[in-house]
Amino acid sequence: MTALIILACILLVGIVVVQIGRLTELAARIRGEEEVQLLTNSRNANGFLVFMVVFLVGCFWSAYYYRNYMLGYGPHAAASSHGGTLDSIFNTTLIFTGIVFVLTQIALFWFAYKYRGKRGGTSEHFSHDTRLEIIWTAIPAVVMTFLVIGGLDAWNKVMADVPINAESGKDYTEIEATGYQFAWDIRYPGEDGKIGTKNFRLIKLGSNSLGQDWTDEKNWDDFMPSEIVLPVGKPVRVRITSKDVLHNFYLPHFRVKMDAIPGLPTYFVFTPEVTTEAYRERLKNTPEYNQPDPDQPDKMKWETFDYELACAELCGRSHFSMRRIVKIVEESEYRAWLTKQQSVYKTQIRGTENDPNLNLVLPYEVKERRAEFDAKAEAALKATTDSLRTVRLKYVYFDSGSTALDDRSKYEIQNIGDFLKRHPSVKIELSGHTDNEGRPGLNDSLSYQRALAVYQRLTSVEKIEPSRLVAVGYGQKRPVDTNDTDAGRANNRRTELTIKAQ
Repeated sequence: MTALIILACILLVGIVVVQIGRLTELAARIRGEEEVQLLTNSRNANGFLVFMVVFLVGCFWSAYYYRNYMLGYGPHAAASSHGGTLDSIFNTTLIFTGIVFVLTQIALFWFAYKYRGKRGGTSEHFSHDTRLEIIWTAIPAVVMTFLVIGGLDAWNKVMADVPINAESGKDYTEIEATGYQFAWDIRYPGEDGKIGTKNFRLIKLGSNSLGQDWTDEKNWDDFMPSEIVLPVGKPVRVRITSKDVLHNFYLPHFRVKMDAIPGLPTYFVFTPEVTTEAYRERLKNTPEYNQPDPDQPDKMKWETFDYELACAELCGRSHFSMRRIVKIVEESEYRAWLTKQQSVYKTQIRGTENDPNLNLVLPYEVKERRAEFDAKAEAALKATTDSLRTVRLKYVYFDSGSTALDDRSKYEIQNIGDFLKRHPSVKIELSGHTDNEGRPGLNDSLSYQRALAVYQRLTSVEKIEPSRLVAVGYGQKRPVDTNDTDAGRANNRRTELTIKAQ
């Protein structure tokens, strides 16, 4: 219905214009062409003057009225350390161009009024005016020189990279933003503070959208959160790339804007200085933001404000959907948020067919398994009941039906050896267990041989006194789960350590 009304209004305006044209032709025939032309000239000249006044007043009034909505003014002062520099350059440029704008508009419409067609009017021709040419060449040249020099100085400060000796994770936070139609992949480094390498040839939809090289240990702790969270007061270095077309990494409130170019990585360094909550407090004191939010009528506009990441290039039909929320928080809150993030490799790749390290125990796993074993062994040492003095050796591996230790078992056996060396008076029992598949006698033998294999590795490699160890095979006699399912039988096949004396 609205579209029909708009169309009808356009048609009516067209009809009015046509009728005015016809009336003008009719008046010309009655009064004479020259008289009508002079009258038209006078009307147009006066109209230009009126338009000039209305136009200039409208420009200044709208700038004042909307000042609290514009970046750089009112509550929207820059929220980054470098933003004030850019706003200052912008304002300086605006002053000079604003003066030129006003003067040229006045000259344009005044000349249209003053030199309108008149009866008996003549025009004067002169080839050139050297003084005038010097003025309109020298003044812009001087002004542009100062603007360009100031702009270059600001550019060199704003685009400076982090110092060479700065340490990622300690001196600054580094993240990676990869644009594609129509979203952003945001990647953070883990505890090592380093972002892992990637190769576009390794991109695999559904499992490796960035083409991360899983053989690079820097990738093992990288994570890709659903939100962008950054600490206040700490430099942030953003690596910016694209997987398909040209995008633009744009954080308007921080005055950050950099193209994301396929095949040509770029970067931007900025320091957030205002948390999300502090920025909301700014808006809270502004009348324009103390109004209900149209999308959330139960809240005011200042309450629903969030920093945002946008794409500032027209990258396709769904360009609008590349908006992401950005949260700026205190360092303590940021650290708490980091502890909740999970590595892509550890949670989605490790142990799957996409894992190139499938048969390896990785350094971080060695460390984690040591901590896990030590905690359980120390708890067992303090236990007062026999059932609680047993520790399952989760990372001692044997091939099916074999008594030969898998090489990956050496780390768990090292943990046992180190534990016994820390507690020289402790004596332990190493026990093997099987499911109920096969004959009981064979199961007894198999479980004993497996326990013996651990015993021999501890005495020969870890140099533990044999008198402190005993190997026992219980076969299928002590199940901890049902033998009616594959999962239950797998749980019953195990090797255990029991503290016997200390």
